[in-house]
Amino acid sequence: MVNPNAEQDAQSVRTLPDVARSSAAAVQSSLDWVGMAGIALPITLNDRDQGRVHCDTSVQTFVNITDPATKGIHMSRLYLLLQARCAEQPLTPKLLSELMLDQCESQNGISDAVRLHLSFDLLLNRPALKSENSGWKAYPVEIDAELHGGEVEIDLKLSVPYSSTCPCSASLSRQLLEEALQQDFADQTSLSKTQISEWLLSERGSVATPHSQRSWAYLKLRLDSCSETGSFPLVHLINCVENALQTPVQTAVKREDEQAFAALNGQNLMFCEDAARRIQAALMDETLVRDFWLKVSHEESLHAHNAVAITTRGLVGGFTPQLSW
Repeated sequence: MVNPNAEQDAQSVRTLPDVARSSAAAVQSSLDWVGMAGIALPITLNDRDQGRVHCDTSVQTFVNITDPATKGIHMSRLYLLLQARCAEQPLTPKLLSELMLDQCESQNGISDAVRLHLSFDLLLNRPALKSENSGWKAYPVEIDAELHGGEVEIDLKLSVPYSSTCPCSASLSRQLLEEALQQDFADQTSLSKTQISEWLLSERGSVATPHSQRSWAYLKLRLDSCSETGSFPLVHLINCVENALQTPVQTAVKREDEQAFAALNGQNLMFCEDAARRIQAALMDETLVRDFWLKVSHEESLHAHNAVAITTRGLVGGFTPQLSW
């Protein structure tokens, strides 16, 4: 009797061609990075303050090619290891380091370096300033990890929005307000509290207002001994930046919240230089951060361009003050 599955069984044991490993590269050279970008991967991330957080990430994974004659890498192995390890347990710096070591070993000696990059929005529920409301705010996050020479470095990239009101514009507005007051009461030698209050509450009390804008702090942070920790300090570091600036953008807003927000901006007038120095001082005192690169960008309502300040921790051999990360 003929086995109907015989032909299928015969096909299943065929040796499939592997061009990437069976022949040498036509043009031979080593390559810095080869891999994949745009991999969709849902993960559970372990945050120091927030606990387990679900993130829909876009992943890039790369290895180098050290042998000039090697035609190609074992690309599917990188992908399958990434999927398997991130499905097993929440992502931590330690798990990320172990994954990269596994990916390097999977290449059978053709690679000695690995690069992993994850990007996602971290959603945090933030309370209103005065009312009992709250709302969700998205913070763009990137985790950039590199294995080289057996050592792993993990950098966090955070984008934190905030509001900034220009001190110069505030001063100029106060001058116009004072001139309007003098003009409206030019024929009076003295004013009562009631007159001043009524004038300030009228439209004349807003004869000029300072310009403010949504602004961004972009941070690249190298964590201290991150491969040995069981969590990422994302929420802690975002809070560190927002506490330094005092003017985080809001989510749910009632009138009492908007008024409180206006007061915060008035009490925290900031040039981009002021904002950069505030964050810099906070990061210098942050024990979790070994090195940092910081850029603040005030997306001005006065100009058609942005006001920008950049600074680093200033370590020898550390991050350099390049214009972008």
